[in-house]
Amino acid sequence: MGHVDNDRMMTIPHSQDFMFRLLLAFLLTTAGCCVTAAQPDFETARNETVSTLVGLIRIDTSNPPGNESKAAEYLKSILDQDGIPSEILEKVPGRGNLVARIKGNGKKRPLLLMGHTDVVGVEAKKWTVDPFAGVIQDGYVYGRGALDDKGMTAVCFQVFRLLKKTGVNLDRDVIFLAEAAEEGSPVEGIDFMVSKHWDKIECEFALNEGGSIITTNGVVQYVGVATTEKVPRLIFLSAKGVSGHGSRPRLDNAIVHLCSAVAKVGEWQPPMRLNETTRTFFDRLSKISPPAEAFLYQHLEDPAIGALVQDKLRASHPGHNSMLRTSISPNIIRAGFRYNVIPADATATLDVRWLPDENVDAFVKTLKDLINDPAIEITLAEPGSRKPAAPSSIQTDLFRTLEQVQRQMFPDAVTLPTMLTGATDSAQLREKGVQAYGLGPLLSEEESARVHGNDERVQIEGLGKFFQYVYQTVIAVAASP
Repeated sequence: MGHVDNDRMMTIPHSQDFMFRLLLAFLLTTAGCCVTAAQPDFETARNETVSTLVGLIRIDTSNPPGNESKAAEYLKSILDQDGIPSEILEKVPGRGNLVARIKGNGKKRPLLLMGHTDVVGVEAKKWTVDPFAGVIQDGYVYGRGALDDKGMTAVCFQVFRLLKKTGVNLDRDVIFLAEAAEEGSPVEGIDFMVSKHWDKIECEFALNEGGSIITTNGVVQYVGVATTEKVPRLIFLSAKGVSGHGSRPRLDNAIVHLCSAVAKVGEWQPPMRLNETTRTFFDRLSKISPPAEAFLYQHLEDPAIGALVQDKLRASHPGHNSMLRTSISPNIIRAGFRYNVIPADATATLDVRWLPDENVDAFVKTLKDLINDPAIEITLAEPGSRKPAAPSSIQTDLFRTLEQVQRQMFPDAVTLPTMLTGATDSAQLREKGVQAYGLGPLLSEEESARVHGNDERVQIEGLGKFFQYVYQTVIAVAASP
């Protein structure tokens, strides 16, 4: 219940006036707390979110080794002061996952708010500030994890705390999870929670990292909500030859065969295939893009010029191009040990990001036919824990709520469902049937490039607006009417 419309009160017929006044008195008596709860002090909430984020950044959770239990204990100490029970669950000592729950009335299944507390390492000498000091400068919080993913963790944490503080009546439990081990192997993080403690995080919906609110010249252009993601799985190319003296070149030189294969793979474009997420993404993106870009997005499937359009997109927007297809990037080549010795073998590692519905066996056969060299062996890495899963639907109550809140907060923008070309721990949740959606703070394209990079930072004002976006979404989808 948001407010009482006095103008509508004045139009109630006299014959209904008595019953209306009784109903109004009842609503104000029993639900008045919700009026206050739905409108917190967003400036104070933003400042507390920033404080939590700075505290998290100052805890070095570089993975490896992680040490996420230190971050979990920091968050738990705050929840203890709030009177919110929580627990830290560890598969191995020091790699803790914090989980807490605010109970609802059970009319609807739970909502999970989550973020990970580990971060990638840093090249400290290339930063202009201490990456683990949580420096506040020029309206930004600097530090490793400011964007990935301690900013998201701090926002979800503050939303969770406010639900308790304001006493909102909930139709569904709201669960908070600060997980370990997302950056790399998630064995100690989401895999452990799903396999051993699923009862503590089982839910209908989840809000996690993976999206972003993209701004241009300070104006929100679109809100990206990740509904699916590609599946990382490596392919290895290897060649064998006969070693010998470098002064006597050989036709079976393993490096020559390998480089020829890598060149063929690098030039090749796997076929485009759209799904519900990407089709909607490009359709909506075309409506807010400059004419030249909009033309590309509108003609991806044009039988006459589609191939030319895709080549253009490949050159100008590699991220968008990767959303269209399974992608291959040759990233590592290993061969030789001396300049004057012909190596007996050479290997290349291909970073392959598979579309969720890719037929892997058929794809590998196509690759073998493309390379067409009996000297090259193709080996597929073992699958990781992030398995292919159906995309989260854009027809759910939660996605529609995300769109509605976007229209209220950023009326000149649009919500775009996106397919991540990277990977998150939403994959394991989707495999369990959870409708998981990736969100992220306000940032420009330039700022998004700082993820995993030097001088990673998040705008304080943008973090505050992101908090408001998440809070209003949670209230709309979880609070009792």
